[in-house]
Amino acid sequence: MNSLGKAALASFAGLVCLFLVLPSLIVLPMSFNADNLLRFPPHGFSLTWYQAYFGAENWQSATWHSLAIAVSVTILATTLGTIAALALIRGRIAWRMLYIYLMLTPMIVPPIVSAVSMYGVFAQFRLVGTLPGMILAHTVLALPFVIINVAAVLQRMDWRLEQAARSLGAPALQAFFLVTLPLIRPGLIVAAIFAFITSFDEVVVALYISGSSAITLPVEMWSGLRFEINPVVAAVSSLLLGISAASLLAIGLLRRVATAQHRTPA
Repeated sequence: MNSLGKAALASFAGLVCLFLVLPSLIVLPMSFNADNLLRFPPHGFSLTWYQAYFGAENWQSATWHSLAIAVSVTILATTLGTIAALALIRGRIAWRMLYIYLMLTPMIVPPIVSAVSMYGVFAQFRLVGTLPGMILAHTVLALPFVIINVAAVLQRMDWRLEQAARSLGAPALQAFFLVTLPLIRPGLIVAAIFAFITSFDEVVVALYISGSSAITLPVEMWSGLRFEINPVVAAVSSLLLGISAASLLAIGLLRRVATAQHRTPA
């Protein structure tokens, strides 16, 4: 009976995963469709839409905008989020839980509410339709993911190692960069990956802030579906799906490394 229960539970979990993943996987065969329509199952096999993506100036421009914004957001959000996590975990801050709730607000507030609010503020500072405006907007959205991941690593860290370095005469910054930073590096990389994905895949806020000069890849995909049934969207979706899968694989490997480090006795 125990084996039967485990098999039933595993089967149910597999069906749930299939239900969640299957709609995303359908886009893969659609991207190789030979027709001029988004069709499943595809009629024929062709690389036309991948060639159209790599050969179209608007798609390439949107891709470079997304990459530039996502890389900038990754650097800025990881830096600010790490500082915030250190302050929340190690600092003696009054009303700490209030600060935590406020910093996690972008994860809770509906994206459309954040988009309208940011547009109202950014328009006054003429940041709408600019890359700096997009970077700031996406940094706000990515910060909670960085804070959560870095704080989780900091809570499991053995602070006696840093205290030992300080007792041997190392200044605070030197102890942080030589002891603390190497220990939390896997968590930092995971946080950076989450920040990159958050920025690269975001579309709701980008629709309000990007304007006509800072169009990102998700916004271009939205336009391709809204104004025309462009099969290039399926090819781009397949590429984004591959990036997301590779990122999740990297996150899983890094978390295993971090777990192994914390289990290793000092």
